[in-house]
Amino acid sequence: QVQLVESGGGSVQAGGSLRLSCATSLSTYNVYCLGWFRQVPGKDREGVAAIGSNGSTTYADFVKGRFTISRDNTNTTLYLQMNSLKPEDTAMYYCVAGAFLGSDCRGPTGQGTQVTVSS
Repeated sequence: QVQLVESGGGSVQAGGSLRLSCATSLSTYNVYCLGWFRQVPGKDREGVAAIGSNGSTTYADFVKGRFTISRDNTNTTLYLQMNSLKPEDTAMYYCVAGAFLGSDCRGPTGQGTQVTVSS
């Protein structure tokens, strides 16, 4: 059974920072990557960042240099440090665990946490 619970979202002004967390319970599920994607109502999801089982990381171009994905030493919590936030970063952010499809991590997701950035 897979459980993913996101937290840490909120409202910030442009230029601010937030740190998202994702508590994972993966049991015997085979996980090859953990990642974050975001979605705005009416638009397709966007992969934000992912980390592979070997620790390799990938980022969407629009967050490179601003966001950092990481996980704790027990691999039970995933983080997304978001700096220099922009209004266009406003979205629901979801944690995902699964396998890479290209550079995008796909699999079960959590319920999401809302990030709102005001100008």
